[in-house]
Amino acid sequence: MAKKEHYFTRFEEERIYHVYNRTIDKKPMFKSAENYAFFIRQFDKYLSDYINIYAYNLIGNHFHFMIQIKDLSDLTNKIVKTDLTTFEKLSNLEKPKTTHDIVSHQFKKFFQSYAMAFNKQHSRIGTLFQTPFKRVEVSDEEYLRELICYIHTNAQKHQIVKDFREWKWTSYHKILSDKETKLLKNEVIDYFNDIENFEYTHLLFAKKIEEKERDFFIED
Repeated sequence: MAKKEHYFTRFEEERIYHVYNRTIDKKPMFKSAENYAFFIRQFDKYLSDYINIYAYNLIGNHFHFMIQIKDLSDLTNKIVKTDLTTFEKLSNLEKPKTTHDIVSHQFKKFFQSYAMAFNKQHSRIGTLFQTPFKRVEVSDEEYLRELICYIHTNAQKHQIVKDFREWKWTSYHKILSDKETKLLKNEVIDYFNDIENFEYTHLLFAKKIEEKERDFFIED
């Protein structure tokens, strides 16, 4: 299950994080292909200006993203210009926002936008996602590679498909594709040295999950 600190990790510029969450009642947050596609579009709409994506997977009642926070210095240093003439008026200044404040706010807007649309479509009311959403910094390169494999093989882990490569709503296929993508595809492949080793490592990881030789603490 999720570690306690995963609820309170703070976002910092240019660092890598695993962001994951699920529905509050463990029921599906995706009931159609349109739901999956809309989720991806809304994620891009609200977060692409603030983060880069290494990997993702959307599965039934939960999701996983590995992201890198962009350089947001222009936003974090911004304050409202004013013609203050006295010290007392300094209280009217807009306080500089931290990187964590900015990114967390964008995630909140994203979750709200998807939940509102999902609830309306499926005649549902109330909160959809667990709060706060989980996030953990990824600083170890070996763990980063394992986590990418874990994210991409998650549908097989949950026995939704027999082979993780059959699952559509994952970045695995986009990384293998020659088509342009916003994913940090080249950076991901570099972590595995080349595309052949990327594929081989995923197959090996999936085999270990099947044989119950490898599992993660992640609650999903």
